[in-house]
Amino acid sequence: MAVDGLIAASGTRDMIAPALLAHYRAHARILPWRIPPGAPADPERAYRVWLSEIMLQQTTVAAVSPYYERFLARWPTVEALAAAQDADLMAAWAGLGYYARARNLLACARHVAHQLGGRFPADEAGLRALPGVGSYTAAAIAAIAFGQRAVVVDGNVERVVSRLFAVEEELPGARPQLRALTDSITPREDAGDFAQAMMDLGATICMPRRPACLACPLSSMCAARARGDPARYPLKAPKKARPTRTGTAWWVEAERAVWLVRRPEKGLLGGMLAVPSSAWTEDEAVLPIPPMAGGWQVLNSPVRHVFTHFALDLRVALLRLPEPDDAARLAGAFGPGQWWPLEKLEEAGLPTVFARVAQAALETRREDAVA
Repeated sequence: MAVDGLIAASGTRDMIAPALLAHYRAHARILPWRIPPGAPADPERAYRVWLSEIMLQQTTVAAVSPYYERFLARWPTVEALAAAQDADLMAAWAGLGYYARARNLLACARHVAHQLGGRFPADEAGLRALPGVGSYTAAAIAAIAFGQRAVVVDGNVERVVSRLFAVEEELPGARPQLRALTDSITPREDAGDFAQAMMDLGATICMPRRPACLACPLSSMCAARARGDPARYPLKAPKKARPTRTGTAWWVEAERAVWLVRRPEKGLLGGMLAVPSSAWTEDEAVLPIPPMAGGWQVLNSPVRHVFTHFALDLRVALLRLPEPDDAARLAGAFGPGQWWPLEKLEEAGLPTVFARVAQAALETRREDAVA
């Protein structure tokens, strides 16, 4: 008999939700966006739940918390966020990564504010129709904000369920089975608490490498623990090698200012202020010809940054001008942009990779000044 069948036959499947909910009510994490355990669902908090879920996609709670609080202070309602300028939103998002989420965030806020009267849909189908809202996010909002029974499956939940049932199929192919198993243990009541309890369990106890089984309220029901190796799960297909691309960032500085450009709206880091750069390719072996003549200084070590699908080695080439050059000539060489004061560079909201370029350039500048 399969492990799934053993759990069902033993009668423990129906015990999972009550045991987990009792543990959650005693040990829930305190998070700035969280509805307290046992509190009734509150549709008025749909904006906060949605905002937190978008921010938390592929990002840690520790990284998101300060951003969430700053966003909420600046844009306390979906209407306020809908009225935000694109550049302001992108600057406030800088450092969270996956910048398409920020563009979808603004598009969704404007849709809800202008087309739906500021009210988020209360059902999964309506939520999935919103820009940037996928099946997981729709289910999380429906369960947490509206109290609907919804099957909420993120990476933490996949790990917990794969261990509870000792699922032998590899990810990502196992996802339909993991969703069906999660559905089988999701209660009709307390859907929001159950979803958050599963997330907490995966984040704080049923961790990837060293699951704390002795602290787990479901340890006696866990098939993977019964087999003696819970960390073996979930099984994953071998990862494909991540390719490496190279490029050059052109740091042009004059009188305590640097030339920044805005990247195209579509594409990686779309709409963000950035240091001008060459194309990022897998076959660029030599320094490309600078778009502007001058005494360029190429730093010895490239800036390394890892994106989801590739790693980037970005060389940094510095050009110091005696005074700010004509903006039209700079725009012709590097694209439309502006001179940005170095003392206010943090306000530019540079993406992480270009913030690292700035750090490398400024450190070289200081070393040259000392020498």
